[in-house]
Amino acid sequence: MKYHRICLLGGTGFVGQHLASRLSRLGCHVTILTRRSERHRALKVNRNVHLVEASVFDCNALQPHFREADAVINLVGILNEGRAADLRFASVHAEFPAMVANTAVTTGVRRLLHMSALNAGATDTHSIYLRTKGEGEDSVHAAAAKGLDVTSFRPSVIFGPGDSFFNRFAALLRMSPPLFPLACPDSRFAPVYVGDVVSAFVHALQHDFSVGKRLELCGPEEFTLKQLVEYTRDTLGLCRRIVGLGDGLSRLQARVLGLVPGKPFSMDNYHSLQHASVCSDNALPTLGITPATVHTIVPGYLAAGNTRGRYDGFRRHSRRA
Repeated sequence: MKYHRICLLGGTGFVGQHLASRLSRLGCHVTILTRRSERHRALKVNRNVHLVEASVFDCNALQPHFREADAVINLVGILNEGRAADLRFASVHAEFPAMVANTAVTTGVRRLLHMSALNAGATDTHSIYLRTKGEGEDSVHAAAAKGLDVTSFRPSVIFGPGDSFFNRFAALLRMSPPLFPLACPDSRFAPVYVGDVVSAFVHALQHDFSVGKRLELCGPEEFTLKQLVEYTRDTLGLCRRIVGLGDGLSRLQARVLGLVPGKPFSMDNYHSLQHASVCSDNALPTLGITPATVHTIVPGYLAAGNTRGRYDGFRRHSRRA
């Protein structure tokens, strides 16, 4: 491994936990900053993974740990805004990455890997999530002029054990009445396995190929949102009819659910779904990574049973990416 001392921001999240575990097995020393170290003590089972109680949004707290690091990885992100200042899209996705990049430069960090999103910076969108993701991505790449080696990653929806996509729909379907109304049913995705995303980050730490690049990461197949929810239903063996809503009712659902605690669906989510989350140039094969398919991974953590027959029916409605 070219870089051995890693400061991992967002290391207690879904992707972060998988990445920390992989880096640990590769012999890296990983420092994870978190405001609640006790809540995430399970990460300590990974050798050479150290939890430090501190706020990642505090520049002064970052500096000593950046000085000890060869590389910094930023995975911090939110899907919906909250009331607190550090739960706003602008502060998390735009201002924070700029601060991370500047701090990396001033503390002598050589390598920065940044988690962005497909369609980040889209100019024809009302999605604040996508706009601010683009602003943050541009900020970290601008630091290249100051000698920082930067790579950003633009994944489609990420799935795997502990994800907030298939697991969330599974929970909703279990509680749902026989009819399940689904907003934006024709939105398109190319779900990418978390293990493949982790492999892409590890490759960037091992090789210079990706320096300066913005890499799109997708799975091998494209599906509509409705197909993915139907697959989740079938994997669970539930009897639910998935009813796709038209644009007007999708907007209405977003406005109503955006007022519910936890915001299961918001207007900004609606605007993001107007853009297909599929790759124009999937970087995984270029990196030597064969993307895993949904049907080989998802049944293992959603439900047991006969998934072969269910997948055959699902596959007829999908197309290869």
